[in-house]
Amino acid sequence: MKGPREDRWYLKLMSPNTKGDKFAWLDPTSIYINATAFTDLLDDITAELDAEEIDVVAGLDAMGFVLAAGIAARIERGFLPIRKAGKLCVDTDKVSFSNYSGRTQDMEMRLPAFAPGTRVLLVDQWVETGGTMDGAIRLVEQQQGKVAGMVAIAIETNARTAEYRAQYPCVSAVIPGTPWQEQCDRQALDSFNTYDHAATFPDAGRS
Repeated sequence: MKGPREDRWYLKLMSPNTKGDKFAWLDPTSIYINATAFTDLLDDITAELDAEEIDVVAGLDAMGFVLAAGIAARIERGFLPIRKAGKLCVDTDKVSFSNYSGRTQDMEMRLPAFAPGTRVLLVDQWVETGGTMDGAIRLVEQQQGKVAGMVAIAIETNARTAEYRAQYPCVSAVIPGTPWQEQCDRQALDSFNTYDHAATFPDAGRS
């Protein structure tokens, strides 16, 4: 690692929503585009994980795939995609859930995906209302797996996520109790006021 990163500098690379209420309120993918930012993000998250307590890393469709695959490679575990319904060509388990916009959707996982008792780390890009994560938990438990924990860039503060933190090990790049957490909870980052797309480009280093 490249020294302490209590400030989580890479979070300021996330861009605001420019398309309206049907979309998430920000876009974290610019962290993934920038190699330095993505490396530092993975360093910070994996430093808080105990690989000995994890058998497989599951990513939630779709942007959770990116973060989960990176984590799985770092801790030398397999990667399991949990898909939106209708994408897999094999037998599946299926559950319905309400996403951050309030729409009901279905998600699926291959059947079987793992042996009973397998410890599954669930990874998504963001946990806002917890609906998507709830669907993933139910899929894992339907196949007699055990949720080993949850990871996201940010886990917002609300009643549902408080239950998750009480029940499972939870790791997020946004550290609870910091200004970053407060900004995420009000869904308006201070960095939006001076957002610069050029700072996120792949050849841009830490400023």
